[in-house]
Amino acid sequence: MKTSICLVLGCSLAALAAGPFLIDKTDPQAAGMDPARLARIPVRMQEFVTAGKTAGVVTLVARHGHVASLEAVGYQDLESKTPMRTDTIFRLASVTKPVTCAGIMILVDEGRVSLIDPAEKYLPEFKGLKLNPCGTLAGYNCEAVTPSRPVNILDLMTHTSGLPGSVSAGAAPDTLAERVAAVSRATLLFEPGTAWNYSNIGIAALGRIIEVASGESYDRFLADRIFRPLEMKDTFFFVPPDKADRVASVYTYEPDGLKKVPMRPARFPAPEGGLFGTAGDMARFHQMLLDKGTLNGQRILSAAAVEAMTTSQTGSMKAGFAPGVGHGFGFEVVRETLGTFRYNSIGSFVKGGAYRTYGWVDPAKDLVGIIFMQRTNGGGDVAEEINSFMAMAAASIER
Repeated sequence: MKTSICLVLGCSLAALAAGPFLIDKTDPQAAGMDPARLARIPVRMQEFVTAGKTAGVVTLVARHGHVASLEAVGYQDLESKTPMRTDTIFRLASVTKPVTCAGIMILVDEGRVSLIDPAEKYLPEFKGLKLNPCGTLAGYNCEAVTPSRPVNILDLMTHTSGLPGSVSAGAAPDTLAERVAAVSRATLLFEPGTAWNYSNIGIAALGRIIEVASGESYDRFLADRIFRPLEMKDTFFFVPPDKADRVASVYTYEPDGLKKVPMRPARFPAPEGGLFGTAGDMARFHQMLLDKGTLNGQRILSAAAVEAMTTSQTGSMKAGFAPGVGHGFGFEVVRETLGTFRYNSIGSFVKGGAYRTYGWVDPAKDLVGIIFMQRTNGGGDVAEEINSFMAMAAASIER
């Protein structure tokens, strides 16, 4: 009995010693990281800015539940020379996808949906979908057939549904429901669960399933169940007017320099890529996953849900946008030695967005990393800035 009491007391004291996860306090020593090596990161990022490759960069490194480094270099807006800030707000693009998948897993935890539920159980537009046996080709023997089974939620979470990347909705949709209704016009490219094809419309459908299963709007559900409990105060689908001056401009890299890209306001919250947020807010989300679903005393997901999200579900399929990865729910997961080229361990889970936003968790190193830029092209998930930052973060580990 005394031993049990001591063990419980020891665990409690350890948890108390760890303290809350704080963004506004950096502590390299508590993170077991070398301050001198961490200091090289903003220097390297500034080199990319000086070379005209990107307007500005924010980087964050956390380990053992402590932020070791939070840095901003360059400009939030080149034309006005507005400096990049550590609390600059970014268009997260596809970094939104793991958040949407977390919303689904909350409903799985509550027994309101099952991963093997057919999507048509919630969305009638999935009923009667046909399969093109020739994939994207047309011609003799390519007549549409009925797939061997319906598309299910797990297929949508892992991009193995057979849906194309997008489906034309005709006139621009005004609501998420109208956007997802276009699925009824889709033809599957392969049998569900047998191959991988990145599908934005599939993730959009997950957002709509959240609405149907919860009885709440998609954005309200995420705000109530994820953003507010995690104190993600700068994460939203529509930027409040009083925060508009903190939003970074988006650029395209061209031979004669960076060119600003005009951005149209969204008509509705897009589950596949519509979030705005800061590096600090997304660090909270990633730290919650590293801590098996809880952060600062707030449980968002069960440990079982996090394990399912961050385990490769795609077997030996070719999946993802970086070498050596499979796909979990919203995240790519490093499954082969080839995937450790940036010093991230097998089992690391990562996600990048179209504007060179990127976050990852390396459970073996107890490490969280965030790098945010706003550039539409140049390297994708293996952009030079991302590769450099990930390797330098891991190289800063001291003990």
